[in-house]
Amino acid sequence: MRLDKYLAESYVGTRKQVRTLIIDGKVTVNGEVIIDPAIEIENGIDEIRYKDEIIKHPGKRYIMFHKPAGCITAKTDEKHKTVMDYFTEEDRKGLFPVGRLDKDTEGLLLLTNDGEFDNQLMHPNHHVSKKYFFWVLGIITEEKKELLENGVAIEGEGKTTSPAKLEIIQSGKYDDLETQIPSYGYDTSNIKNDKYVQMVTAGYITITEGKKHQVKRMLKAVGCYVIYLKRMQIGQLVLDEKLRLGEYRELAESEFENITPFLKIDIF
Repeated sequence: MRLDKYLAESYVGTRKQVRTLIIDGKVTVNGEVIIDPAIEIENGIDEIRYKDEIIKHPGKRYIMFHKPAGCITAKTDEKHKTVMDYFTEEDRKGLFPVGRLDKDTEGLLLLTNDGEFDNQLMHPNHHVSKKYFFWVLGIITEEKKELLENGVAIEGEGKTTSPAKLEIIQSGKYDDLETQIPSYGYDTSNIKNDKYVQMVTAGYITITEGKKHQVKRMLKAVGCYVIYLKRMQIGQLVLDEKLRLGEYRELAESEFENITPFLKIDIF
């Protein structure tokens, strides 16, 4: 690996900044001042120092995060709390979210420092599945279920969605099931005035696309309105329910392999 790349990936600075540090003679390799940014070094064998501190390369990182509602999927934001605010200063170095979850959506979010992993996992041609648990105002009839599973036209799109998989868990009157719904930030005030939406439905939906607000828009297309949404699974990787909202941990190698088998990159 090039020395400047090693330092940049170790968060010493940007690629441009670390080149300047190297040329200015502020970096040593095995005790020797090196002024060539392109020199090849071997991670784990060569000792790299800056400001007389050993610089250790963090390696590739893959983090499972149990996203709470109320924060946005971004690295920084001037107005809103972000997912990165749940990470310690040390743990957040170099990380960025893979894809996104809406502010009011909970559940499984991956973070990484590996751009190639992010590109491949999010590439639309790979059709990586995402499974969500939902509560909606309204009833999903067999006819609506069939529409969703075959692909449905959603507002603002020129073509129907790809087929989805749907599993209905329960349905009934909102008044009877209200205590089971961990709703966040949704307006349910109209249900008392609308006979139809006094009914609610819970279930799972699995999609293989990533259109903006896709699950909400698909369910809205069949007359149902999301009042709770949680991503449970990406590929075969299932959210660890031992993680409380706002907690995170590194993925095990076996878990990574469950996300998608087709990635053509060196992972661990």
